[in-house]
Amino acid sequence: MSGAPLHIVLSAADWCNLFGQYLLLSLLSVGGAISTTTEMHRYLVLEHGWLTQSQFNDAIAIAQAAPGPNVLFVALMGWNVGLNTGSYLAACAGVAVTMLGILIPSTTITYLTARWARRHRDQLGVRAFKQGMAPVVVGLMVSVGITLGSAHRDFAIDWPLWLVSVAAGVLIWRTRIHLLWLLAAGALLGWFQVV
Repeated sequence: MSGAPLHIVLSAADWCNLFGQYLLLSLLSVGGAISTTTEMHRYLVLEHGWLTQSQFNDAIAIAQAAPGPNVLFVALMGWNVGLNTGSYLAACAGVAVTMLGILIPSTTITYLTARWARRHRDQLGVRAFKQGMAPVVVGLMVSVGITLGSAHRDFAIDWPLWLVSVAAGVLIWRTRIHLLWLLAAGALLGWFQVV
């Protein structure tokens, strides 16, 4: 991961608070854990300074590029928090704390509500809830994009990056172009240092 590691000290209370924060975020993770990254950023980078902006962005980028579930970015954030204490044992604890925190509530609720919703899927309230959640998920994802782009604050310099981001968003929204083609195009633009 890029960026110089921080040197932080976490007390037992800090570990408990980190676990509690991820338990709460799990309950808000409508649309997946990625939708709560704005709050993760506030907590880990801005409020406590346990991660640098670069470590935060890199954790998301690596997890999204790697095969497997996209929730892996949570493990990378926990790993980096622990590593910033200077200990591999703490890094492993960070992975356990963040992953258990993000997975336990949402997995339990999803299991229970999926069974209930399947039995009641024809009810007007269930259908309305599903349709009403779509704009909420979109709004959360837009806030994630803004948070990740906050490292690029100088619009005069970074306008190509913002332009590519908006263009990709419009293409995803209005066409059937496969997302991998857009990722490949973004990689090429980065390779040739256009963005």
